[in-house]
Amino acid sequence: MTTTGSKQSAPTPQPSALTLHSKSCVLEIAFDDGAEYALPFELLRVYSPSAEVRGHGPGQEVLQTGKRGVGITALDPVGNYAVQPTFSDGHTTGLYSWDYLYHLGANQAQLWQDYLARLEAAGFVGDSGRDHSAPPAPAAGGSCGHKH
Repeated sequence: MTTTGSKQSAPTPQPSALTLHSKSCVLEIAFDDGAEYALPFELLRVYSPSAEVRGHGPGQEVLQTGKRGVGITALDPVGNYAVQPTFSDGHTTGLYSWDYLYHLGANQAQLWQDYLARLEAAGFVGDSGRDHSAPPAPAAGGSCGHKH
C-alpha cells in the first residue's frame, strides 16, 4: 500500500498595505503576492464572517438588508492574522482574516451578484448601494451609499 504525503496548501498571502477610506467607504488592501483590492464597506458588512450573519452552519445564513450606507468607524488588528471592524450600524463581531479578505477581493464580482440576487428574491430590490448593471465602485461624495 502506497501512502502520499499530506497536501500542502500555498501560504496565505499577507497584507502589505491596508488603508481605510472613510469618504469613499472602501477598505483598500494590498497583498505581498501583488494582489490589490478595494472592498466596499457594504460588501464587508453583508459578508461578515460573524455568526450573526453566517449562522452556525449551512443554511443558517441571515440576509443583511439596509446596509447600503454603512460605514466603518474603527478597524482594530487581531494578532497577526486579522482585523475587526466596528461598523456604523453597531456590528462588531466579525473577525476578517487575511485569507478571508483575500477571498472577498478575488471573488468580489460574483459575491455582489449573489447578494443582489438574494436581495431581489427576498423583495429588497434596490436595497444595495450597487445594482445589477453597474460594477461595484466606491460611492461618490462624502457618504457611503446613495440617498433615496
